[in-house]
Amino acid sequence: MVQTLAAAGELQRDLQRELTYDGLRAAEAKGSKGGRRPAVPADKTDDVRAAYLEGRSIAALARDHNVSRGAIRTAIAELLPEHTTDGQEGVPAPELPVTLDMPGKVAAFLRAADLEPAERAALDQGVTVRRGQGYTLRVSTTPAVHRQLLARCQPSTAPRRSRHSARPAASTRTASAHSH
Repeated sequence: MVQTLAAAGELQRDLQRELTYDGLRAAEAKGSKGGRRPAVPADKTDDVRAAYLEGRSIAALARDHNVSRGAIRTAIAELLPEHTTDGQEGVPAPELPVTLDMPGKVAAFLRAADLEPAERAALDQGVTVRRGQGYTLRVSTTPAVHRQLLARCQPSTAPRRSRHSARPAASTRTASAHSH
């Protein structure tokens, strides 16, 4: 009897889920948009955008319209720096600087390497942070320069043999086997 009741409950839940999805699809087909309504009404959005473009701060706009700063950011989302490209379409937005901590040994290795001017400037502007016995270099630059620095730290593809190898290299073993 318990199994019958559990099966009936599952059937009811599945039916309710299907009816909910059918209702959502019907509403979407009619043009209804789900989710919370924006705090800045549609008729005020153009005023908010114009004021932002004139130089008003987000905080001042939020105070004027009695909404949160997040609501203002939502209303002007496509005008914010990470979304704009000076009116040029198809051009990606400029990369914003990212701060990463680099181990001191890596920083010393890179300083000794032949670097591009942007890479050299990023290392020179880095801030040294003491960490235990060593140090960390905090570098702020664009992700592209971070990727270039990371590429310079990759090990070479040539195989290296350890100086303290317990067994000689295969070429040495085969050469001595042929000579006997």
